[in-house]
Amino acid sequence: MGKFVITQRVNKEYQFNLKAGNGEIILTSEGYIQKASCQKGIESVKVNSQDLSKYDRRLAKNGKDYFVLKARNGEIIGNSQMYSSKSGMENGIASVKSNAPTAEIVDKTLKN
Repeated sequence: MGKFVITQRVNKEYQFNLKAGNGEIILTSEGYIQKASCQKGIESVKVNSQDLSKYDRRLAKNGKDYFVLKARNGEIIGNSQMYSSKSGMENGIASVKSNAPTAEIVDKTLKN
């Protein structure tokens, strides 16, 4: 089962990573100034991940394939890792699609 992990960057911005059941990061968010915005980003991924038209397949300058997931308004809500093949990238999209809707949320910014 996948999970969203909320962390805080050195610059104090919040971000989330969507991890697959094996712990591999399959999607990384942009930075958010407020945690509430980060949490809304997670909800957006849960909804938009089910719409294949929201995935923008891209080729990096280094020749690696990757994808971005966009919200309804066209804003990027997450970037994938780099893949060495198009089939690897398609597997990554399938993994986001299957993991995101039911992924638990783990907030690593909470103090124990």
